[in-house]
Amino acid sequence: MPSAARHHEDCRFHPDCRRCPRLADFLAEVRERHPDYHAAPVPAFGDPEARLLIVGLAPGMHGANRTGRPFTGDYAGILLYKTLHDLGLANRPESIASDDPLRLRGCRITNAVKCLPPANKPLGAEVRNCNSYLSSELLHHGPDAVVLALGRIAHDAVLRARGERLSAWRFGHGATHRLPEGPVLVDSYHCSRYNTQTRRLTAAMFVDVVRQAADLAGLATRGHDQ
Repeated sequence: MPSAARHHEDCRFHPDCRRCPRLADFLAEVRERHPDYHAAPVPAFGDPEARLLIVGLAPGMHGANRTGRPFTGDYAGILLYKTLHDLGLANRPESIASDDPLRLRGCRITNAVKCLPPANKPLGAEVRNCNSYLSSELLHHGPDAVVLALGRIAHDAVLRARGERLSAWRFGHGATHRLPEGPVLVDSYHCSRYNTQTRRLTAAMFVDVVRQAADLAGLATRGHDQ
């Protein structure tokens, strides 16, 4: 098996991953308190052959960590899934549960860190430990894909997964980075409650940057009235 393919097989998402002892111990505590929660590494969601990969930070306590689907059950997901639906990239405007009828078109959603971190803040070592999974996802989608990074940590994780120097590609909302040998990386502020309530990121700004990434990926989007 070629080395790249072997790397891809070795680094695919693992639902029982325990690479990060702090995160594994924290998830065990969460399962004790919330036995009905997913409380495990959260897999990517969406079109397996997507041309647009959206990368967030990590599962939220009562969002993806509860439901088992990225951005599902928390505030950030409200704006993300509504925007995807408004642009014609999702068949429903909201994500409620991992088994609901929501389907994505041409896009897929994942996180730089697959496990819930305490206080929603992964350590740098934990981001690096999880980076091979993201690297495998990027390899699967290929050099012609477009990646939309939601926030600086996701931006840096994508660069690290592609073996790029972080200092060579500065994060900036709406910035487009054509990485050597692909993919194209587009930056957005994270669609968190804090960013939207402070209006660092407005709904209109988010629609524009998601459309920008979708256009670069060759995905047709429908109009959106502001």
